[in-house]
Amino acid sequence: MTARLRDALHGTADGVPAYPVYERALATARRSRRRRTAAAVGAVVLLALAGVTVPVTRTPALDPAATDAALPDRIGLPPIGTPHATDRPRLGPASVIFSGTAPRLRGWNDASIVGVVSAASDRYRILPAGRDASAGETVRLSPDGRHLARPDGDQDHPGVDVVDLVTGRTRHFRSTVTDTVRSTPVGWSADGASLVVRDEAPVAFDGATYTSVLNVVTLDGGRWTRLAGGAQEAHFGAAVAAAPGRLAYQYGRTVAVTDLRGREISSFALPDETWLAGKGAWRPDGATLTLATRRLEADEWTLRQVDPATGRDVGPLRLPAVSGVVAIRLLGWAPDGSALVAAFEPDPLAPDPPLEEQTDPPTADQRVGGVRLLALTPGAATPRTVLTAPDQVLAVDVADQVIRGGRVRDAQPPGGVGLRFWLWAGLFTVLIAAAVTLRAPVLRWVRRWRRPGG
Repeated sequence: MTARLRDALHGTADGVPAYPVYERALATARRSRRRRTAAAVGAVVLLALAGVTVPVTRTPALDPAATDAALPDRIGLPPIGTPHATDRPRLGPASVIFSGTAPRLRGWNDASIVGVVSAASDRYRILPAGRDASAGETVRLSPDGRHLARPDGDQDHPGVDVVDLVTGRTRHFRSTVTDTVRSTPVGWSADGASLVVRDEAPVAFDGATYTSVLNVVTLDGGRWTRLAGGAQEAHFGAAVAAAPGRLAYQYGRTVAVTDLRGREISSFALPDETWLAGKGAWRPDGATLTLATRRLEADEWTLRQVDPATGRDVGPLRLPAVSGVVAIRLLGWAPDGSALVAAFEPDPLAPDPPLEEQTDPPTADQRVGGVRLLALTPGAATPRTVLTAPDQVLAVDVADQVIRGGRVRDAQPPGGVGLRFWLWAGLFTVLIAAAVTLRAPVLRWVRRWRRPGG
């Protein structure tokens, strides 16, 4: 090679721009690392979400034991993180609902939470129900255990919500009562196709006095039918009992019997210290009504049957008396003729109420310290306990079909934590894993961005 050729090659080479081998190799390595990191994070997120949410979102197969509805012999408090009544997997029909002042039955801002127990197993759900909600009083379980009715909590346009425990769907029924300030479900028809609702509306503009209005609303079309109305002090619908095609409800010291179209069939006055016994007041044959009488001198409650047309006694029931309780509520009749009653036990620390407030038997108020279910069997000397509840559970309601079935099962209430706890724990774990995985690449990007000329 001549000197001239060598100089020409060097000159040509000097004019060619140099290829940044090191810098390009470093950039390629960084891109590959970022892609691998993003792929790993994506895989972690997908796996975590799949593992956490698939059990929550899948639709379960029909449980062949769902028809084996039975009353649990005890209930427990819902575990922390218990799914809501509308969550998947669906609960299906319920056997028992309950409420009270226990910490797990109170939500944010002291709102009430109603516990819901499956008809055929020890699966639990919860239902937020606003302030001062009480199972069997302001939250009602349908006869077949499929629906739950509660006040909707709307201050401007009150109504009721009906939650379907099988589909998870919630239907809203807005009250047709003008200027109502509160709508409360107080009972179901015998077939579960209609709901009895009590509204409270001011009589005058200043709201100094109120009136109570009782209506029946059909679930299929939302048709409202007026049953009765009167002074708020009469407590319309304080107790409502249903038989096929008929309703019996108490207002003040009177019991009225109507059909579902609002036509009154009969009415009669109640003796002192006597009340319509509860939602199970109709005997299974629909021929008589049951009243609950409090004997103050003996500190006991007894049940008696009367003619629904006249209120006249039609013979003894031969059921044992219940003593040492604040009140009883008749829920229904078992196949052996036993009356199933909720017995409200006194709170030993509660002060005695003023005399003017002792006109009606309390249930889930400050004088009650607990509740249990008793079976009053004909001919028995004493009541038999069929369901026990933890302290601070103050009210229960049982589905009619469970009572009529007559089955009681050994219950094992769930412990530990519920599905919602694992859901949130899984999502939190995903976020932490993503933050740890992306921390180094993000920091390098920030340093490079802040570097002059970066």
